[in-house]
Amino acid sequence: MARGFIYLAAVVDWFTRRVLAWRVSITLEGDFCIEADEEALARHGAPEIFNTDQGSQFTSIEFIKVLADREIKISMDGKGAWRDNVFVERLWRTIKYGEVYLRAYATVPEARASIGRYLGFYNSRRPHSSFDGKTPDQAYFKLLAPAAVAA
Repeated sequence: MARGFIYLAAVVDWFTRRVLAWRVSITLEGDFCIEADEEALARHGAPEIFNTDQGSQFTSIEFIKVLADREIKISMDGKGAWRDNVFVERLWRTIKYGEVYLRAYATVPEARASIGRYLGFYNSRRPHSSFDGKTPDQAYFKLLAPAAVAA
């Protein structure tokens, strides 16, 4: 943005790198993170473990309550330990260089729409070498497909 900042929160499936839900905000209040979590949980169910960094938006009572109410274990990265959250850090880099740095958003709604289009591309059309050229959607939905059972 020409003026100000936009913050992005994303819930990512670690195994397939698929973005399950996301939100943008002009503040670092925790509400947008909670909304992303609640959407991901409603659409995809509760994971056994939820990993975050130690930002105040992720350590707030309200954020923790969303996970604790569903008995989800919480794992937080160590201070300055980017390697603990490497998949999300790679996603941020990908979004910055593949989308954000190439645009000059005039408004927050414009940024939200453009980032949304990019995340749709990222999930459904951007191949990943980690998955033999499959997209995150292909990896995620193959993982969810029932296994064939021999009769």
